[in-house]
Amino acid sequence: MSLFAALMAATMMVPGPAAATATISAVDVGYDSLTVMFDDAVEGARMFLLDGPERIALDIDGVRAAPLPPISTGGFVSGARTGQRGENTARMVFDLATPTVVTNAAMAADGRSLTLSVAPADARSFADAVRARARTLFSAVGFRRSTALPVQGVQAQGAEIEDGAIVVPLEPARPYVPDAVPPVRGGRGSNRPLVVIDAGHGGHDPGATSVFEGRKEKDASLAIARAVRDALIATGRVRVAMTRDDDRFLVLQERREIARRLKADLFISIHADSAPADLARGASIYTLSEVASDQVAARLAARENRSDILNGVNLGNAAPDVSSILVDLAQRESMNMSSSFAGLMQREMAPAVPFRSSYHRFAAFAVLKAPDVPSVLLETGYMSNIEDSKFLFSREGRTAIADGVTRAVTAYFARRMASR
Repeated sequence: MSLFAALMAATMMVPGPAAATATISAVDVGYDSLTVMFDDAVEGARMFLLDGPERIALDIDGVRAAPLPPISTGGFVSGARTGQRGENTARMVFDLATPTVVTNAAMAADGRSLTLSVAPADARSFADAVRARARTLFSAVGFRRSTALPVQGVQAQGAEIEDGAIVVPLEPARPYVPDAVPPVRGGRGSNRPLVVIDAGHGGHDPGATSVFEGRKEKDASLAIARAVRDALIATGRVRVAMTRDDDRFLVLQERREIARRLKADLFISIHADSAPADLARGASIYTLSEVASDQVAARLAARENRSDILNGVNLGNAAPDVSSILVDLAQRESMNMSSSFAGLMQREMAPAVPFRSSYHRFAAFAVLKAPDVPSVLLETGYMSNIEDSKFLFSREGRTAIADGVTRAVTAYFARRMASR
């Protein structure tokens, strides 16, 4: 995703007034994202940047201030706090360890989470973003949302200019269905391992733009994800579900929670990379870093409602120290299995898919943070490189990636069965 040196604001409007009943239930600080989750639907949000010191501020309507849940610090966030701005509005402020700007903002369809995509910036770009106080635009039609950017030469897909701002319409909100999950296909019998394939980006979030015909990362990731799904189903050895099988937007934590609700045995998120120089090329595989693991384990164990079931164990009645240990052990086991699968992927894909020399990397990507599901993020190549781009958008490229992933999945579950 390209860095916009501008302030962004996202607002979701619902008809009629509502008392502030929701509180902040969790905050997820990722490698390139910031997600605030609520225990009830909220009415809307506005985001702006502050300097002296550098901060990201959120004014959230329909929320009452309350003690924040434990929040990991490190990376771009050094601290957080909240206070009541009015009867119906709470302000949340994130102190920044390094200059960071917001490049995208999206409210979940059920109004229970807000995700900000972020990117590092230099001091000048941050100062420019602070000065670019974009006004919040919205549609009065129920549940219709829009994102507003100041006009500074920024181009956005499907954008329209209105009152001196670029308005990017978001797709209509989907009806909220509690614990909704996508269909599961393939496999003979419900005892077959379940693999969840996550096609990155989607909807109003196009991802990186290819140097090959200006095509979008969201389209490449979906086409590759479908090819992987079909190849896995053809083996008859596993069951498969996709977080999205069309051009829709999903917030990051929604993707990993789909895998958790389905009790998946493996989660594979498919993306394509981008770099300032067009020489960078080759696939790479990310797994969760050790530092991120400890932070996520602490937050999950500290939630007020520990009714989550982890590897079949209900943590609801566990003491805080016991649940913390259980979460930590589960996450460490998942990290080890994720790293093992990453090695298999590279081994099986490398004959037909070019890889970077240092193919295995570690990062705190939000989609990798399910503590009880082994998870990898596959960067299939570089959209900024012409050879990689042509490969990713070709039938030959999709087939090569799908065949390699399928061989790796087969070997991974064969190893697990043998170890039992």
